[in-house]
Amino acid sequence: MYKVVIVDDEPLIVEGLRKIVDWEKYGCIVVGEGHSGKEGLTLVQKHEPDILFTDIRMPGMDGLTMIAALRSEHQEMQVVVLTGYRDFEYARSALNLGVQRYLVKPSKMKELDEAMTGVTERLEKMGAGRGSVVDAESTTANNFIVKQAITYMEQHYREKLQLPDVAEKVYVSHWHLSKLLNSTGKSFSELLNEIRIENAKKLMEDSSLHISDIAERVGFADTAHFSRVFKKCTGISAGEYRNKFLR
Repeated sequence: MYKVVIVDDEPLIVEGLRKIVDWEKYGCIVVGEGHSGKEGLTLVQKHEPDILFTDIRMPGMDGLTMIAALRSEHQEMQVVVLTGYRDFEYARSALNLGVQRYLVKPSKMKELDEAMTGVTERLEKMGAGRGSVVDAESTTANNFIVKQAITYMEQHYREKLQLPDVAEKVYVSHWHLSKLLNSTGKSFSELLNEIRIENAKKLMEDSSLHISDIAERVGFADTAHFSRVFKKCTGISAGEYRNKFLR
């Protein structure tokens, strides 16, 4: 039996889906129901479903990032979006990230049947070793998550930022994000330090700022650590950089 999780912030939609679809007909069983994106992520981690029915316009959630996270960390899970959001570009982005069906509410029974037929057939093909398309979808989702993570780091580098903080914002586990970032050839710490040092260089154009002020402004706890990282990233000390390039 294929395991199914249903997530929608409208309880009537969740109940309606559970009752109206003949799950047994498709060899499926509903193992979890959630009413928020956060609940949905928890249910996916707990049950590792084969199929996820979800809305992606729920309060407090970035729908596309959530979808990318799910496709990145649960590569073979089939995702069916059921939403009231009709924007074509948004739908295309979701499909590019590996959503198998994008259904607009209110969906007809025929559309739900077609969706179920499509995803169960795909699961069968994958089980038979014919699921190579998953690799391409996962690569797109992985790249999306890496981009979102780096963007968040660029926006929050001044803070005391740690890997789990960023992972939470892009809806993946910290170990999975670490693996994705390492695939760029640099660790989380290296990427964050580079972002901080690039911003420190810009601040050095203001001659009224002391090195210690700059270090604090870009997120370093102490000047000594900043100085070590600056020299490692640039090959020269912060003082030498200011004297050489900002005369």
